[in-house]
Amino acid sequence: MTKNQLIIGSRGSELALWQAQHVADLVTAKFPDLMVAIEIIQTMGDKVLDTSLSVIGGKGVFTKEIESSLLRGDVDIAVHSLKDLPTQLPEGLMLGAIPERANVEDVFLSKDVNTRLMHLPDGATIATGSLRRKAQLLAKRPDFNIEDIRGNVPTRIRKLLDSNWDGMILAGAGLYRLGLTEHIAHEISLEWVLPAVGQGALGIECRSDDADVQSLLAALNHAPTQVAVTSERALLAALGGGCQVPIGAYGRVLGPTLELSACVAALNGESIVRAEHSGAITNAERIGAELAQTLLGMGGKEMMEAFSIDAGWLAPDPTGTNHHPEA
Repeated sequence: MTKNQLIIGSRGSELALWQAQHVADLVTAKFPDLMVAIEIIQTMGDKVLDTSLSVIGGKGVFTKEIESSLLRGDVDIAVHSLKDLPTQLPEGLMLGAIPERANVEDVFLSKDVNTRLMHLPDGATIATGSLRRKAQLLAKRPDFNIEDIRGNVPTRIRKLLDSNWDGMILAGAGLYRLGLTEHIAHEISLEWVLPAVGQGALGIECRSDDADVQSLLAALNHAPTQVAVTSERALLAALGGGCQVPIGAYGRVLGPTLELSACVAALNGESIVRAEHSGAITNAERIGAELAQTLLGMGGKEMMEAFSIDAGWLAPDPTGTNHHPEA
């Protein structure tokens, strides 16, 4: 960072640019004399659009190129959807701030906004790019036909309107941020589908040796959000899985207490384990790690091992970087 300019690295999608501009606005509000610029960086996930993310998903398919630019010093910070950020960051990088979280729920979209997801007829077709959603939906409704979908948020909505699908599921936060709410039929209860780790939150990444930027970002951090997502990310790391494994989690802070709910599901929905754990907000990482052990003991270990074999992996990734983003 120069004395009077901060450069933000971002993907070029509408949602990514909204998020980068949101962070730029937060910085400007705190530091009005600082000039802020946004540099667009294309990632592998943006380039490969004809293959399922569960196939190309590897270590940070939507983050690697941005992180390389950050490490070179071409940009000062990187703004990510936190759910896209692996639990283990590259050496030399750190999470500098996590602003206040937006909606965590997934939403159901339909051409008919009066439609309700769980009231759809047998054999209904639902589009989603998320294995997490697929597994939890099939646990509730094994008759559903799940259609895989790629593309940015506006592209996915256009595909829905041009299709014969009964509906689509996306993360609500992105739709609300972009004002694309016209086809939202309803938010999906957390009792039906737990969100992805970090869903609705932004992660601002910076260099671990850049004290000036770290000091600046501290003013943007939202402590309750940081506590909640820290527990979620600790759970993901302890489970040894990334977003390619059907894992859902949601942490929330209630005064001095942190409550964490999580699940592990078989991809076909035939098996699912879900549990909750709570404790002091000062023990966020421990709460996540302990809940992970509970889920593994309830049968989650066998489900994850079966999933890794089905996917052609030797074993789950202990760093939580077997990963793909989901909208």
